[in-house]
Amino acid sequence: MREKNYRLAKIMPVMMAYIVMGFVDIVGVATGYIKNDFGLSDSMAQIIPSMALFWFFVLSVPAGIMQDRFGKKRMLNIGIGLTGIGMVTPFLYYSYSVMLLSFIFLGIGNTIIQVSANPLLHDVVPRARFSSYMSLSQFIKAICSLLGPVITAAMASFMGDWKLVFAVYAITSLISLAWLFTIKIEEAEISDKPATFASCFSLLKNKFILIMVFGIFFVVGSDVGMNANIANYLKSLFNLSLENASLGISIYFAALMIGRLAGAVVLNWVSSRKFLVATAILALGGIVLMLAAPSLFIARAAISLVGLGSANLFPLIFAISVEKMPVRANEISGLMVMAISGGAAIPPVMGLTSTYIGVAASFSVLVVVMLYILFAGVYSLKN
Repeated sequence: MREKNYRLAKIMPVMMAYIVMGFVDIVGVATGYIKNDFGLSDSMAQIIPSMALFWFFVLSVPAGIMQDRFGKKRMLNIGIGLTGIGMVTPFLYYSYSVMLLSFIFLGIGNTIIQVSANPLLHDVVPRARFSSYMSLSQFIKAICSLLGPVITAAMASFMGDWKLVFAVYAITSLISLAWLFTIKIEEAEISDKPATFASCFSLLKNKFILIMVFGIFFVVGSDVGMNANIANYLKSLFNLSLENASLGISIYFAALMIGRLAGAVVLNWVSSRKFLVATAILALGGIVLMLAAPSLFIARAAISLVGLGSANLFPLIFAISVEKMPVRANEISGLMVMAISGGAAIPPVMGLTSTYIGVAASFSVLVVVMLYILFAGVYSLKN
């Protein structure tokens, strides 16, 4: 019992970092408010989320290298601290340029958190249950992402200022920073050689790591592609209003959350590699069913299947990769987070397919994507 409590004392503050990680998703709802407040054009408004997401591609590998030298906990604290600074900034002076600066801090901080939190979690949980805890961490992050718009709307309606959501986030960041700072964590041994850009990218010469990095690229691309195109799919094929069609997005996110919670439980008994193959097949089946859905009911059921199947793909691929080469966890984490840029690559391909072939046909892109993820799962089983 004492050992269990000792572990929980270390696990809980690391898990709280995933709440802070979910703060980055506030850019979606905040963009609409900022656009209205300053009368921005669509092009000017879309710069705002770019300020937050740009850093995943630019800073992920450098953050992994710095983490190798300064430690995971220290880097995670830096990431949480920068996120907190970004949340305080709007209260110093509210303008479009200051909001861009705020989201730059948020993006940089979130990138560091993404790189640091997963390897640090690997150090504090039982090794055999790492995949399970990874799924649980993504479930916690998803709850925070879903609550963001609710808190923002509540602050706007009851407090008269939507920006107070940033105050809630700033206080939460401070609590997370203080809690993690007070906990002593013995970090796992790393490679004898300090990480460099060359050593990090040289991991891509390892066939297993290369396949898994592209797996993350396609997992995030599939997730963003589904989120961005579900409403248009339902609207076009079943003549729904935009409001009714948008309910499909809620169905998808609800399935993701259910799947992540279920995965946290199931992975205590099922091999992470076998579960990756099984869930990839489920997601692939759901996408194929979407292409052939004869009715709205079947289409919504298919969307649910895709959500359930996709829910644990990211944490499974990450966990399998780190378990393969634990001494290179920092460098692997940097590559994996950099691969999140797949979220910016797949939706445009779907958009072009939709324009020239049709809305339903655009989901054939996700069939190809999911086939690759299934291949990655089968490859991990054999290796």
